Amino acid sequence: MTVRYELRGNVAVISIERLDRRNAINLETADLLGDAWLRFDSDEEACLGILTGAGGMFSSGADLKDFDLVDRPEGFLGFTRMTVSKPTIAAVEGYCVAGGLEMALWCDLRVAGEGAVFGCFERRFGVPLADGGTQRLPHLVGLSRAMDMVLTGRQVDAGEALSIGMADRVVPNGTALDAALELAASIAAFPQPTVRSDRMAMLEGLGRPLAEGLEIERLHGLGVLDIAAEGSERFEKGAGRHGAGIV
Repeated sequence: MTVRYELRGNVAVISIERLDRRNAINLETADLLGDAWLRFDSDEEACLGILTGAGGMFSSGADLKDFDLVDRPEGFLGFTRMTVSKPTIAAVEGYCVAGGLEMALWCDLRVAGEGAVFGCFERRFGVPLADGGTQRLPHLVGLSRAMDMVLTGRQVDAGEALSIGMADRVVPNGTALDAALELAASIAAFPQPTVRSDRMAMLEGLGRPLAEGLEIERLHGLGVLDIAAEGSERFEKGAGRHGAGIV
């Protein structure tokens, strides 16, 4: 098996394990990734999902030796056109390039080791970005920076990725997964229905006119007012005063 699904508490860790090919994705691996994310979405024990790569390498993208990926509704890489209902984090060590970058961009947050390398390396081989990179990258870093990365295929280190908003955390090498697990645990401690509804409102409102986005936000908010009422009761009883966390 080239994809491992492991539940750590209430966090699912999905790991690409194809070390002989730098965790590159062939058809079999894409199938397994799609299955893993569907499993995560239906796993009632899992609040968050983390995508990572084994052996200090995130992924080099599509396997250009096999090159057997097929276009499918879920995306060439198995899941990049899917939307799951719960938050996701990419834990990045080493190379996160080409389709590997597109998989990381699919995630809601990215935690990177200091030595992580990002880039649209498929540019040099004439392979198009076909798993969401041309759409997600501009939303994260702006059109000009995205154009620079996509058109030049240049290498971007972790420090620059953090400064332009492509990475959300940079941590010492070898600790990205641990840091992602810690981040996931902090998010999992919040009331999950509201976490998920606010996340979905942002995703569904992205790129829409403000009025449409506000309506999307309103509808999602109305669906979790009972959770807000419970939170109000806890606050009234003294929980969370003066910025204190609530477990």
